[in-house]
Amino acid sequence: MSTEGQRALQHNEGLRRVYYNDSANNCTFGIGTLAHMGPCTARELGQPVPDPVIQARLGAGVRRAEQIVRDAVPDHTLTQAQFDAAVSFAYNMPGGARAALNPANRGDMVAVARNINAYVYVHAHDARGHPVGPPRRSDGLVDRRRREAAPFLVPPQPALGAAP
Repeated sequence: MSTEGQRALQHNEGLRRVYYNDSANNCTFGIGTLAHMGPCTARELGQPVPDPVIQARLGAGVRRAEQIVRDAVPDHTLTQAQFDAAVSFAYNMPGGARAALNPANRGDMVAVARNINAYVYVHAHDARGHPVGPPRRSDGLVDRRRREAAPFLVPPQPALGAAP
């Protein structure tokens, strides 16, 4: 993931130096790092998290997301912008990334963009991590998914020196 991609990921996720309940009511901290499914306990909520812990977990999460993207798209070379966007998506949706990115293997980037844009629903969870109630559309995810899908909608550029 490029430095620009890392900045975009941090913008997409935001930074919170305390434990908090995310939009799906899961205990989270740092840069979108899941502490555990379900809400934070009263003791966890608002508890500070040191920057070295945040950065270590972010690094591990990015490495995991990069590997998910490499595994999901072994048959097609992504541009740097596409790879960065795919890593951001996989960081946030590791379970859905393989299926969403699979059309890239046959060069169908429009299908990849369409798939990414479909992941805009959150599911609230109880203290045991079980889904509660119906999924709801998240405006924040709609905006994020548009940013992540955009590089897949850009026509490929010819290589330098190539004939038009």
